Amino acid sequence: MFAVGSGGKHLEDEIRALGGEILGVEIKKFPDGEKYVRVLGSLDGEGVTVVQSTFAPQDEHLVELILLADALREAGAKRLRAVVPYLAYSRQDRVTKDGEPVSVRAVLRTIGLYYDELYVFDLHNPGTLGFFPGKAVNLSPAGVMADYFGEKLGEGVILAPDKGALGRARAVAERLGLEYSHFHKTRISPTEVRMEPVDVDVRGRNVLIVDDIISTGGTMIRAANLLREMGAGKIFVAATHGVFAEGAIERVSRAVDELAVTNTIPTPVSRISVVPEMVRL
Repeated sequence: MFAVGSGGKHLEDEIRALGGEILGVEIKKFPDGEKYVRVLGSLDGEGVTVVQSTFAPQDEHLVELILLADALREAGAKRLRAVVPYLAYSRQDRVTKDGEPVSVRAVLRTIGLYYDELYVFDLHNPGTLGFFPGKAVNLSPAGVMADYFGEKLGEGVILAPDKGALGRARAVAERLGLEYSHFHKTRISPTEVRMEPVDVDVRGRNVLIVDDIISTGGTMIRAANLLREMGAGKIFVAATHGVFAEGAIERVSRAVDELAVTNTIPTPVSRISVVPEMVRL
């Protein structure tokens, strides 16, 4: 049985279409802005999977995730599983200045007060799941990305924008039986990055660039421009989480043949669904 928060409403119809039973949930705001959550119906002690992505407004969605858990426990749920397609604060995984928190640690420990299991998609640093006290799983969207782009790519190449994202490119490439590599990035200054050509021949070949998050899109645009100079065929860009700063979708779309992200966050280019991976849990 699934309980869907407001951060997962864009996934609810597909969950139902794939056979998931949806528990009724009422969510609204009090006049002062605080959230009100109510579980509708009887649970009879069974376990529940809560689906709640924590994109903007991040804090509201996180509070709602906790209130849903408390309401479900009050209603008799014996075991709770949280599926959080996009986990807010996941990039704040270390202290860079004295006095800072490790924000993802605080978030994961708080979720762990209520939930027995946690499932996320393509976490920026999967090692931080160790902060969650129960079972925690980092799910890969590689399969659904490969399904979406496979026919379009043909005998193409899968690339990562940097060495740190090479595992994502490899995972998609292995499903399609294609070659993969990564760009070499050198940071010149806090605001300037130099990208060097990849070590594979892309001339006349279609290319898919894969990453976890696109925010401003600057890296993807630089990569696409470099690939054009190298004589690549069609250039596609895929990412798990389309955070997208203002105007990023338009800027990236102008630079490539197609931009597509998963639906962990609802955007105009969320064309790749992770729901099939969720309902198989």
